[in-house]
Order: sequence, then C-alpha cells, then structure tokens
Amino acid sequence: MAAAVEAAEFTVSREANVWEEGCTFVAAEGDYKPLNIMITGGAGFIASHVVILLAKKYPGCNIVNFDKLDYVACLRNLDCVAECPNYKFIKGDICSPDLVNYVLKSEKIDTIMHFAAQTHVDNSFGNSFQFTQNNIFGTHVLLESAKNHGIKRFVHVSTDEVYGEGETDEDPMREEHVLEPTNPYAATKAAAEFLVKSYHRSFNLPVIMTRGNNVYGPHQYPEKLIPKFINQLTRGRSVTMHGTGSNTRNFLYVTDVARAFEFVLFKGELGQIYNIGGSNEVPNIDIAKRLIGILGKTEQETSLITFVPDRVRPRAIYWFSVA
Repeated sequence: MAAAVEAAEFTVSREANVWEEGCTFVAAEGDYKPLNIMITGGAGFIASHVVILLAKKYPGCNIVNFDKLDYVACLRNLDCVAECPNYKFIKGDICSPDLVNYVLKSEKIDTIMHFAAQTHVDNSFGNSFQFTQNNIFGTHVLLESAKNHGIKRFVHVSTDEVYGEGETDEDPMREEHVLEPTNPYAATKAAAEFLVKSYHRSFNLPVIMTRGNNVYGPHQYPEKLIPKFINQLTRGRSVTMHGTGSNTRNFLYVTDVARAFEFVLFKGELGQIYNIGGSNEVPNIDIAKRLIGILGKTEQETSLITFVPDRVRPRAIYWFSVA
C-alpha cells in the first residue's frame, strides 16, 4: 500500500492561476471520472485551492464544498468560483452523521476528498480533545457514510507528521515506514489513517491516502510559520523563533500541491498511499532571514528575531521519499 507523488513534477508557474491552465497530466481511458465531488474543509487553505482548480477546470464535475467555517476557514477564499454553476457551498460539520448522510444522498455524491481537520500542532498541546473529535470521530463518520452510500472514491488527506521525527543520517521515510507520531495532532491523524485502512480492508471501501509536507501560499491562516512571520514583520514586530531555529521543514507551494491532488484524484490507484513532497528542507531561521530580506529589513535582522523556549517536544525533521 505504497506509492509516491512529487509535487515538483507538476512544472507550472507559481504565478499563474491554476484554474486557467491546461491539464497537468495526459488523460487516459482508465482515468477515474467523478461526477459529484464533496470536498470537506473546502473553505480552508489547501482545500480551497483544490476546489477552485476542479470547479474551474472541470465544468462537468459538480463540486460541493462542505465546511463548518471554523476560525481558519473563509468563504472569501472561494469568491472566484462562487457563481460557477458547478459549485455549491454547504455549511456543515463532518461530526454530524445525519447531515453528512443527507448531503451525500441529496447531492448524489460519488467522490469524497477529505481535507477537514484540526491541524495546528501547538494547539494540540492545549485542547487536544477537539483534535480527537474532529480528526478521528469526524473521519469515522465520513467513512461510515461513504460505505453506506456506495462512494466510488474516498481520498483521505493525512500528513507527514505521522512518520515522527527523522535524523539527518536516516534514510528518507517511505510510505511503508512505521508510524511514530510525536504530538497529539499527529497521533489523531495516524489514528484516522488506521480507520481508513480498516474500511478499505473490511468493507472494500475505495480509498486513497496522501501524506504531505508543509505547504505555504495564499489563503493560509497566520498561525502557520510563513504567514505568521510575514504578519509579524509587516506590523513592525520581531518574529518569534522556537529554540535555536535550526529545526527544518520541507515547504511546498499550495498550487503545486493542488495539482498533486488533481493527479491523485484522477489517476491514483485505490488502496495506495501517496507521499506529496519535495526536496526543499529549510531551517526555520533561514525562512525568517529570507523574509526579512524580502521586506528590505536586512540591516535590522538581529532585532527582528526573538528566540523563545522550544515546544514541549520540538519538531525536528520530517522528511520522506518521493522517488
């Protein structure tokens, strides 16, 4: 149950609008052909770009955006498709079985792309129960509903955090790597993965799973590293750096990732796991310095970085193979 997709393979300009471009892969007779797609968390960061791409690029597919509109979601992210005849927004919670079942039936959903989740690691050290509720129970509700309604494809969006921490001299983590989550958020995503696997094996639910690196770009809520740093610097404040800033992250641009999900949706093999990653490991301190330079504040660099105590258990290296 392993495969890989490298987002960098989708060579399209980052400045271009993803919904105005041609197909990023060669269509084939055996490609999956969805009709009615429900995208959970579609008003959030990554999912909003997937909604836009699919709604604009595939007018023959109906896109249902199912989102409860929590603090990281914003319907303005979807302004460019709000009037599209094949786009529809439904406000709802994935933890509500009755509503989920109603939407699947009334909208004749044949495909689910499940992005909705609590995702901020730092928040999971506080109220971790909401992570269990949304990431595990919410996924379970969707799986049970998908089973009962004969869903033809269920794409479950997970994270590289489920692999745990890697060492610099360790081989890249492949999809068959043992899951060793080190924080409550990652643990709930790993648990959700096991539920997805169980429905595939017990009920033959047609699932595909993805695990992705850190993503940045438009629509991202400013609790995440890059928009948080930009927000602090543009307000004349210093960035807050955990520990020494030596922890590294692999960053992917959001439209590249949206195309990777497009590929997985149409060409992914059922029962497979796909790593969506690249080779862009960058220490957090370097990210801060680059942003300071871009904003023309290099001479103030020393005063614009404030070091704070590291997390309870810091994120070290999360890297995997996409070969």
